[in-house]
Amino acid sequence: MLYWGKKIMEHTQPITCPHCDSADTVKNGHRSNGDQRWRCNRESCQKSFQLAYRYNANNIGMDEQIEKHTLNSSGIRDTARILSIDKNTVMNHLKKKRRPRLTRT
Repeated sequence: MLYWGKKIMEHTQPITCPHCDSADTVKNGHRSNGDQRWRCNRESCQKSFQLAYRYNANNIGMDEQIEKHTLNSSGIRDTARILSIDKNTVMNHLKKKRRPRLTRT
């Protein structure tokens, strides 16, 4: 876009926070691999995120997908294959979500 002979930087994609859907975002540096980081400027959020992750397990909503496949009786290896993540990632997630057992008194 030209404005009186000067170029103005323009985003071609609206960038919103994946946590709170706020459009008030600012650049927040780069990862070591060169990917742009973003930060939500909203007072109640202030979270940092990327638009695209290289490893699928880091994508937002992956925890819910792992739990959905587990509730549908998919095994650990099936879930890992379907979601294109490592089976150890699936096992670690399930270990974190395991509830303590009730004991009889």
